[in-house]
Amino acid sequence: MVVADLHAHTTNSDGTLTLSGLVEAAGEAGLDAVAVTDHDRLHPAVDEPVARRGDVTLVHGIELRVAAGEQRVDLLGYGVRETDALAEECERLQRDRQERARAIVECLEERLDVSVPIEPGPGVGRPHVARAVAEVTDRSVQDVFDEFIGDDGPCYVARDVPSFERGRDLLAGSCALVGLAHPLRYPDPEAALALCDSLDAVERAYPYEGTVDPAPVDEAIETHDLVPTGGSDAHGEELGLAGLDEAEWERIRERLSV
Repeated sequence: MVVADLHAHTTNSDGTLTLSGLVEAAGEAGLDAVAVTDHDRLHPAVDEPVARRGDVTLVHGIELRVAAGEQRVDLLGYGVRETDALAEECERLQRDRQERARAIVECLEERLDVSVPIEPGPGVGRPHVARAVAEVTDRSVQDVFDEFIGDDGPCYVARDVPSFERGRDLLAGSCALVGLAHPLRYPDPEAALALCDSLDAVERAYPYEGTVDPAPVDEAIETHDLVPTGGSDAHGEELGLAGLDEAEWERIRERLSV
């Protein structure tokens, strides 16, 4: 039984729930704990590494995109205590996100001959742009990704992300636990899992599309003495699709000193 969902997003990045809505959804899902892990951004309404919000434990986290060799991967930091270095990097990343969004919007407007109703601001991501396009065309959000702004699309614009080493060091200096997110989603899972030799954790429970073999993740956990984490990567209202059982959550609680 899932009692902790440690991978969820809010309107602070590309989720659809506010922070209070996230906590409420966690309670409705019967969860004891939820982590807010917005993309490249700390949630301004969370000022403690771990806090109680009603009956739910709220873990302050972040999901940070980094460059690792030939691919980009995501790191999850849990139990955040904001440092100047992390705050400065998040500000830089948000400026880059806004510039990227403007470039994507300009490309889409030229190709589709429409005015895309969005003004890029902090936290903006491709999902925001896709939703805006869907509002003024007959294309769905997925259509926009598939045709235009997916990684191989004509309107895709790459982001300027930190190296794996810099990202890891920034999170290690501010978080109680640093792990690799959804390791089996990357083009080269083996190379991604090799990065775990300098991390604390890896996301084992995750709602992958289709059937995946968790054996490589389990091997990495044993080889590098990692703490298994898990979450649904929720961007909407449904939580608990993946996560930790009571014993697994207790191990995380100990590392977070809850």
